[in-house]
Amino acid sequence: MSRGFVTLTGYGVSPGLACAPMVRMTPPAVLDPEEEPGSDPGHEIQRVREALTEVATQLSTIATDGTAGAILEAGALMARDPALVQAAADHIGQGTPTAHSLSLAIDAYCAQLEETGGYMAERAADLRDIRNRAVALLLGMPMPGIPQPGHPFILAAEDLSPADTAQLARRDVMGLLTEKGGPTGHTAILARSLGLPAVVGCPQAATLPNGTFLLLDGEAGTIEPHPSAHRRQQAVEAALLRKQPRAKGPGRTADRHAVTLLANIGTLADAARAAQADNEGVGLFRTEFLFLDRREPPTLEEQIQAYSQVLAAFEERTVTVRTLDAGSDKPLPFLSLPREDNPALGIRGLRTAAQFPDILVTQLQALVAAQRRTGARMRVMAPMASTADEAAQFADLARSFGVQTVGVMIEVPSAALDAGRLLQHVDFASIGTNDLSQYTLAADRTSPTLGRLLDPWQHALLTLVAGVCRAAAALERPVGVCGEAAADPLLAPVLAGLGAGSLSMAAPAVAAVRDALAQLTLQQCRSLADAALDAPTPAAARATAREMSDAFHETARDRKGR
Repeated sequence: MSRGFVTLTGYGVSPGLACAPMVRMTPPAVLDPEEEPGSDPGHEIQRVREALTEVATQLSTIATDGTAGAILEAGALMARDPALVQAAADHIGQGTPTAHSLSLAIDAYCAQLEETGGYMAERAADLRDIRNRAVALLLGMPMPGIPQPGHPFILAAEDLSPADTAQLARRDVMGLLTEKGGPTGHTAILARSLGLPAVVGCPQAATLPNGTFLLLDGEAGTIEPHPSAHRRQQAVEAALLRKQPRAKGPGRTADRHAVTLLANIGTLADAARAAQADNEGVGLFRTEFLFLDRREPPTLEEQIQAYSQVLAAFEERTVTVRTLDAGSDKPLPFLSLPREDNPALGIRGLRTAAQFPDILVTQLQALVAAQRRTGARMRVMAPMASTADEAAQFADLARSFGVQTVGVMIEVPSAALDAGRLLQHVDFASIGTNDLSQYTLAADRTSPTLGRLLDPWQHALLTLVAGVCRAAAALERPVGVCGEAAADPLLAPVLAGLGAGSLSMAAPAVAAVRDALAQLTLQQCRSLADAALDAPTPAAARATAREMSDAFHETARDRKGR
């Protein structure tokens, strides 16, 4: 609490301190209730077509590279979909004003996407952003999005679209604060990729007046209105410290226990940036970027070329490739999958490969060819392995095509609980805490209201991680964590204490995690893990870990001062 003002709490999803005035997002244009229908329906339909084309052009223009760029390119394709124009045309033909017609058409599509759930529900937010931009063009109103006050600021919003988040690196944004969202949403992932401190899921932020001076702690998940001069100075010092990481090179605890630090990548641009950074390779290469929004699957040669670029960029460092993670909740136009009432529990990940084996076979052939072409170190793992039999079948298939190191992702409770059996068939495992969290807590990771259940400090999630690590240790199999939990500098030592031998995260997060590990011994990490497992709530686990870490650091400083 600062000078009588109550500290607000949300979910800290990207570590760091930001201290600046709060500026709210420019809101979407409000539809004019007095708007008159156009006299020429054909002309009005053409206006809609031009507005959507302009939005698509805008999205493609700001989709420079990286994770955000891939999301924006997908949004541009959505804006160019002729079905949107046709749906709006139907309303215009009935005498509905033009902007209202487009809004009604897109809202209907959003409702369908949200009913589908999972990944498609997340795309509804992208589609609404397209609606807001196109409506602003039709009405001649200011484009919604990030303001430009001319000074550094903390951006506040109900939520952020991918288009908004993609532009943050070009603005004076010091931190992010949203009323909605959770630890595994787009805002959290993109904030980490940009290295911006962020707090999401803080509904009380709506009560803060525009311009309020804030101290935002992206690790603790707290927001202090009107911080004191002392607290502001602490923020400045912490920001300087983040820019000058103390540790370099491979991940190590204070007593030199190795914890391999890896990068998560999803595009060729991600790979190029991560390859230039101080990390030990790639712990999660999401290959979906080659497949999304295509009418035909990528050819064998297309895949060989793309994979070769990634593998060559990392030279002697290991690249861990996840085979195509797609299905009913991440539909691909060339896959004829049935509509499912509960797609998150349906045909996805490795289950899709069982339905369309040729897709997996071609990908495995391409990966092996790329490895032989580059001489790189490569591991290949399957998503959504649920049983030991599935793990065995994937391992046999991958090895038959020449994959030398085969693994699986542990993303569902059955795989975590039966890890000892799954790991008998593979060479390694990687725990995907994002999906493991949603399946363990039965909480849709795209829901803006279930963030508290998706907190990576949940006892059930940490218990499953601990169990997988014990099973891996018994079989002498390497196991790591590649979910968003690995990017938290406070949680990372806990994961190492539970037995994770590697941590994979957005490349900008590696430095802070490396520093956190370097300040603690392995035994101290294990003590943090034990305390987190004993804590009654996620908040208590986080607070206890912070207090213990501070005490360990203070003891270490005292010893150095003697």
